[in-house]
Amino acid sequence: MMNKEISRRNFLKYLAGSTAAVAPAAAFLASCKGKDAQSQADGLSEMTMRTNPNTGDVVSLLGYGMMRLPQLPEGTPDDPKTGPFDQEMINRQVDYALEHGVNYFDTSPVYCRGLSERCTGIALKRHPRDKYFIATKLSNFGSEQWKLEASQEMFENSLKELQTDYIDYLLLHSTGNGGRDAEGNDLSGLDACKARFIDNGLMDWLVEQKEAGRIHNLGFSWHGDYRAFEYLLQLHDEGRYHWDFVQIELNYLDWFYANEISDGNMDAVTLYGELHKRGIPAVIMEPLLGGRLANVNDEIAAELKQRDPEATIASWAFRFAGTPEGVLTVLSGMTFMEHLQENVRTYSPLHPISDEEHEFLMHIAEEIFGQKEVPCTACQYCMPCPYGIDIPANFAHYNRCIREGNTPQSSGSPTYRKQRRAFLVGYDRSVPRLRQASHCIGCGQCTVHCPQQIDIPRELRRIDEYAEKLRREGGPL
Repeated sequence: MMNKEISRRNFLKYLAGSTAAVAPAAAFLASCKGKDAQSQADGLSEMTMRTNPNTGDVVSLLGYGMMRLPQLPEGTPDDPKTGPFDQEMINRQVDYALEHGVNYFDTSPVYCRGLSERCTGIALKRHPRDKYFIATKLSNFGSEQWKLEASQEMFENSLKELQTDYIDYLLLHSTGNGGRDAEGNDLSGLDACKARFIDNGLMDWLVEQKEAGRIHNLGFSWHGDYRAFEYLLQLHDEGRYHWDFVQIELNYLDWFYANEISDGNMDAVTLYGELHKRGIPAVIMEPLLGGRLANVNDEIAAELKQRDPEATIASWAFRFAGTPEGVLTVLSGMTFMEHLQENVRTYSPLHPISDEEHEFLMHIAEEIFGQKEVPCTACQYCMPCPYGIDIPANFAHYNRCIREGNTPQSSGSPTYRKQRRAFLVGYDRSVPRLRQASHCIGCGQCTVHCPQQIDIPRELRRIDEYAEKLRREGGPL
């Protein structure tokens, strides 16, 4: 196990010297060429497929993330069973996905106000069970759910909501996140991981469920405390538990910059390397980094378009995430049909990122990193705020203004008045005053739940101080 951070310049050298499976550094680079286990499968069109070496499952490289489901039109009464979510549209999109080779569907008991599993189950139940793989999670975030019986109940309820007798891919959810125990004490990601899954006997019970056929693949998703990642892989190395797959955040910005963007996070190249040398398939989340890599500023967009005028901005990120051969599937939360259709095109089939394109994307990543946006992916894990602040909306407005050049720094700039007005008027329009950053008291309740390890009170304070500075300096809008 690694005990220190590895620089991006030394990573290939480290990997070559530490595992016989990847002897020269060139072998690791070759592994990122995206060799497909199977380019097509009967009835699955041209979708690029990957084979899980642990089970032989042939899985679509594009996975459907059921975290941001389509909602009913504004003003439409909520459905008694699925609330504000548009089940008819969900069914249509699931049908389209299956027809075009997508067979991996990822959900959780906490997604979509607790209704994602139900909506997913309704949509998938209309199709033969052997035509798709269901991934869901043990999302036992609150200390009251850390008891074995409560976590067991969560698993049983997932089976009920998904209308199935077994889960194809079950994950321990967000294992690096911190938490608060029943006494209100803050726990590190490592200690919370042990309390949620190991010390309470839950993992031993899950292994029994796997042996009984109720779970086919057992893995975990990781954000946050790298010690939790190391600890879980150590359990794998020691033979105490076997991980059939692991879900990590991987995109071309996080490849080398995750640790520099968020203190305590770890670069994707390191996470992927640790899984790859063990032969553990990687499931990829946040290929677009919460949409950030699909909504770059005009200058970066122009560079990408100049390189390939026919490619969409998002397709660059999806191709990057799908290229390494150890990647089993890349998840995308596709709220709209057009997003689903575009992503299906990108992976039907995948055209792997070349060495030259890799270097080009590292240049783009350096430019994006230099913008110093808040690395929020709008996952909503920080919500609800007990003081009513819309945390993701505050970050979204600030980041959007950075990308659009509307964060003026000097009142002497000829564009200052225009930029100032765009920031302040846009702030009030996108975030109601009572939900803006000024109402943060710094309680820190949100921080322990943030997968990106953002110091949320600090960032909210920075946004509030900047907004107040603009209000004081410029006079009337």
